[in-house]
This record gives sequence, C-alpha cells and structure tokens, in this order.
Amino acid sequence: MERGVELYSGKAKSMHLTEDPGRLIMEFRDDTSAFDGEKIEQLDRKGMVNNLFNAFIMTKLENAGVNTHFDKLLSRTESIVRNLDMIPVECVVRNIATGSLCKRLGIEDGLNLEPPTFEFFLKDDARHDPMINDYHIESFGWATRDEVALMKRNTFQVNEILGAMFADAGMILVDFKLEFGRYDGNLVLGDEFTPDGCRVWDTETRKKLDKDRFRHGLGGVIEAYEEVALRLGVDLEIAAIQ
Repeated sequence: MERGVELYSGKAKSMHLTEDPGRLIMEFRDDTSAFDGEKIEQLDRKGMVNNLFNAFIMTKLENAGVNTHFDKLLSRTESIVRNLDMIPVECVVRNIATGSLCKRLGIEDGLNLEPPTFEFFLKDDARHDPMINDYHIESFGWATRDEVALMKRNTFQVNEILGAMFADAGMILVDFKLEFGRYDGNLVLGDEFTPDGCRVWDTETRKKLDKDRFRHGLGGVIEAYEEVALRLGVDLEIAAIQ
C-alpha cells in the first residue's frame, strides 16, 4: 500500500492517506515529547520500537475480543490502520497512584488502587487536556451515552487483559490512556498502546520502564522501552514486513 498525503502530524506519529479511503498509514517517528510539547527530543530507534510494540499489543487485544483499528504492519516504523472518526476524549485507568493524580489529590505516590480509578480527559493540548466527565461528553456531543459506557467497559477490559500479561512478565501496568473512534458505526480502539502512553514498573524494584524516564531525565528511555517489549515477547528483530 502506497503512502499518500500526510493527513495529520502529532507529537510522535504521523497519519497518511492511502488509495483506500478506509485505511491510513500510521507512521511512528523518533520524536519524543513531554509536558504538552515543552520538552522535545529525537531518540534513535523509538519509532521502530513503538510501532512493533503497538502491533504486538493490538494483535493481543484483537485476539482477546477487543475491536481495534489495527490492520497490519507495513514497515518497521509504519502500520496500516482503519480510518476512524476519532472521539476527542482520553480514557485513563490507574492501578497505582502516581503522577498527576497524586499532585491533584495529595494521594501517596505508589498507593495501590482497589478498585482501579477511571478518568476522562479532553484531548486539547492548548488547555492541557482538562479532566471531564460523562455529562460533558454527552452534553457537548463528543460521544453518546452508549458510547461512553462502552468506552469505560472496553478500557477496563483492556486493563484486565494487559494487566495480567504484564504481571506474567514481571511488570506492573501502573496506568494507561486509550482513545476510541467510530468505524462503520462501531466503537473501535484507536491511536496506540506503547510505553509513551502508559506507565510500567518492574514488579520487584519498581524501576520505571516508560516515558517517565524521559519526563524526569532518568536516561535509558529506549533501553527501557526495549526491555518492556522483550519481556512481553515482542520481536524487535523482525527483518521484513509481509
């Protein structure tokens, strides 16, 4: 499939049109950003690692019954995905308190959350992705009541599937964000699932293995991403894409 005009360029990914209006090419770049784009760097291999990582996770979720936009790998940094009508909302599940939750509510960092918490945020960098609720989403027409319920249900389903997978690999899935869109009238998981959009800690040491290493200047960012991928069984040595 040939890559066409660039449709969108975000902080770490670009979306390109194809000859099929129902399919896009999602390109993972080496760009890395934090704090709403205030801190930006290029990290070698990041695009490749995140593309292969995302393909692995999306395939696992599809096999477990979660409907995603992922179609197939195109190259080491590109994937073919369904062209979704995206809902401008982030769904966040937290299994352990850390980051902004602790700052907002004065919660102890590292506290296990039983049950996990769920939060909605509006995708709006200029306003620093403000927290919203079900009523905002329905009142402003971002999604219907049924879609809101399904986004919650699917996000918790993903948490159960991936939480167990990470635990089996000696890691804690601390928190993550998901985005959804519509395809042929159905709600579909879109965007990505990579260490850019989740927090992962080693079970024994609680060593950070995610983008917090970049946010807090800890170094070894891509090495940590690769460690997570290899523990889960992602093939980072794949030489050719069919």
